[in-house]
Amino acid sequence: MESFVEKRKHPRTEVRWPIKVDKHGEIIEGETRNIAADGISICCDEPLPLNEIVSISIEPLGQQPIEVYGKVVWSDVYGIDDKNKTYGIGICFVQISKQDRSRYGDLVSVLMAQ
Repeated sequence: MESFVEKRKHPRTEVRWPIKVDKHGEIIEGETRNIAADGISICCDEPLPLNEIVSISIEPLGQQPIEVYGKVVWSDVYGIDDKNKTYGIGICFVQISKQDRSRYGDLVSVLMAQ
């Protein structure tokens, strides 16, 4: 049996925030499952291609949206049948403004301290 090797550089914390993914002009809604300093895990009803760079609006509750560009690094299908599929997707941040990085970092720090 192979042992699992953790590749993450930063710890993650579970949080459910609404997100909107812009996939070539098509808006896909979903939510975060967990977050870290350098990426997020999301859940949505549409797949995203591996290695695709997408624009994501993260909407922390009670806060202004945080805009990021992220690369799809993994994608899994969750669901009980072909009619009810949900996709779990891992996103690694590739671009974020200085202001949004600061706001996001502050939110992650507060959540990690809880």
